[in-house]
Amino acid sequence: MTKKVTITDLAARAQVSVTTVSQILNGKAARFSSKTVEKVKQLQKEMGYVPDFNAQSLIRKSGRTIGVIIPNMNNPFFSRVLLGIETEAIKQDYVPLIFGSNNSQSQETHYLFESVRRAADGMIIASAVSDINYIDNILNQNGIPYILIDQAPVVKGDRVDANNQKGGALLADYLIKNGHTDVAVVCATKPTLNLQERLAGFVETYKNNGTPIPEDRIITTEMTKKGGYAATKAALATKPTAIFGINDDVAIGVYRGLEEAGLKIPSDISVVGYDDIDLGEYISPKLTTVHQPAFEMGTNAAQMIIKRIEDHNEPIQQVSLPVSLVERDSVRAIN
Repeated sequence: MTKKVTITDLAARAQVSVTTVSQILNGKAARFSSKTVEKVKQLQKEMGYVPDFNAQSLIRKSGRTIGVIIPNMNNPFFSRVLLGIETEAIKQDYVPLIFGSNNSQSQETHYLFESVRRAADGMIIASAVSDINYIDNILNQNGIPYILIDQAPVVKGDRVDANNQKGGALLADYLIKNGHTDVAVVCATKPTLNLQERLAGFVETYKNNGTPIPEDRIITTEMTKKGGYAATKAALATKPTAIFGINDDVAIGVYRGLEEAGLKIPSDISVVGYDDIDLGEYISPKLTTVHQPAFEMGTNAAQMIIKRIEDHNEPIQQVSLPVSLVERDSVRAIN
């Protein structure tokens, strides 16, 4: 078995001290001649030397890692959030440890403990934790700051979210202006806080319009394409002119259900979604939806948790990002 290349090996080949190599590879190259710096970095590449993570962590008293827990790795919305987190973390020399909880409380708890065990410096939690007091206790006892985003519950602490209530209202206004007063909603069986707010904005706008949505027109299912597909029959049974899929994944599942029912979008029935995932622009017809700034949610979350890691006394940071209606081709005016 090949022996791992050490900093001592690299220093010996470069004919400099271990301290010199360490400083050059840790951002203090300005202290040395350009010839020495170039020699050390070239030999590092040739020898395949990778600094020992545990040793660096002990020296810095930090692993420069951020634990990230999200509910669903397969949802394109969370892929954009993760891209935002990764982009900002790398820029500030942090590494995200990413875990998908699959909406499982036990999995979520397991990954939380793993993040603590692996000495994460901070946590970004987008998953809908069932007991925030329990999570708060674990992380606080270990001196690990955290920030909540998207599905996570509200607490008096750092948080990044988008204005979901406004987003629901924007969709309702748009459908009402296009004559759709008979609508069905395909929502989650156990809606998280962000989905509750989204639904509340939608339902309240219809109520204020004098056309309240009957309870039997709110169909519940799992928050996936498969869930939207499975709920289509029940939604159609209420005879709506439009269906609101509470997220784009659900709405895309509804597309397939409507196609199998022999219905055309939007000539026979209109559909709207929420999130503005990339796929919405590539299905036919293109999906009308609400844009959530997923990438910006990720970058803001990473910026905020790094600030908190580096200064635990930083004032509480709370950011609510704007949402906007994205009008495409899946709604027909019937007034």
